[in-house]
Amino acid sequence: MNTTSFLGILAVAFAGLVIGSGAWPMKLMKKFQFEHWWFIGMLTGLMVIPWLVTLAFCPNAFAAYGSVPLKTLITANLWAAGWGVANILCGLCFVRIGMALTGAILTGLGVSIGVTLPMIVKGSGLFKDAADLTSPAGLTVLGGVAVMLVGVIFAALAGFGRDRALRKQEQRSGSFFGGLIMTIIAGVLSCGMSLSFVYGQGPIVEAMKQQGASDLPATFAVWAVGLLGGSLLNVLYPAYLMTRKKSWGVLGQSWKELVLSAIIGVNMAIGVVMMGKGMVMLGALGASVGFGIQQASQMLGGQGVGFVSGEWKGVFGKPRHQMYAAIAVLIIAALIMAFGNSLSKV
Repeated sequence: MNTTSFLGILAVAFAGLVIGSGAWPMKLMKKFQFEHWWFIGMLTGLMVIPWLVTLAFCPNAFAAYGSVPLKTLITANLWAAGWGVANILCGLCFVRIGMALTGAILTGLGVSIGVTLPMIVKGSGLFKDAADLTSPAGLTVLGGVAVMLVGVIFAALAGFGRDRALRKQEQRSGSFFGGLIMTIIAGVLSCGMSLSFVYGQGPIVEAMKQQGASDLPATFAVWAVGLLGGSLLNVLYPAYLMTRKKSWGVLGQSWKELVLSAIIGVNMAIGVVMMGKGMVMLGALGASVGFGIQQASQMLGGQGVGFVSGEWKGVFGKPRHQMYAAIAVLIIAALIMAFGNSLSKV
């Protein structure tokens, strides 16, 4: 494994940890409800930061965007819109069934689609040369996905055990079953963020570099416009909730919670751009391998927050052992996918 690929693995793993644990500030909030911290967080992370970096460090950014084929921008935003729906459901499910189980189910369903599709329908840029699904590299990566799904099953079983243990000890917003259904839908759509980058980054990065932008700002430029459809959904939905509940004034009641909400957005922005950068560093198969490793790492980040914040307090025995097994299996799955990337000849 060369140095660039190793750094790419570190980048996507770090991205997963940051995104998976990025909503931790919500645990410290008392006045802000979901719609308040989600509005500030997503506005900051998905719109303000990407566009500030793009406009500040990408010369003639709008001219560069104008040279990108319209089909590319539409394709990227359709994937992003699907992810936008998933992201909203994800935030709601954090409240309904907890961060640990939400992360587990999203990872399993999202990774199955997000890893396999770029090896069947090739992405843009260097991802056009990705190994085929039936190649040694492709089969190895699929093996890693299969192992990851075993980890997700362990995590789901642990979540059900945790729910039974805590049923009389805590109150949730909504039923566990309803949250589970929402999480499954979110899981299917969750790969849209990665696929937005996979199918949009080539032409956008090339256009930005032709205008004089360097690698990192060009990556931000991909997310600024490629995720626009999903970003708008994630900002407009909580805005609608605050309007319906007439609770816009809550945003001004606590500067501390306002800052905490912005931190959620900063975490999202860092994680998203590091994922994109790491996928490119991994090479032609990076769209699949990078997303797989990022998802495994994201789930680990979610489990970490779940444990630290007390979601598993008072839960012992079989559920805990199943969750520990899930974590171990996820790490093994990530290593298998990294090995699969090393088998790629491109």
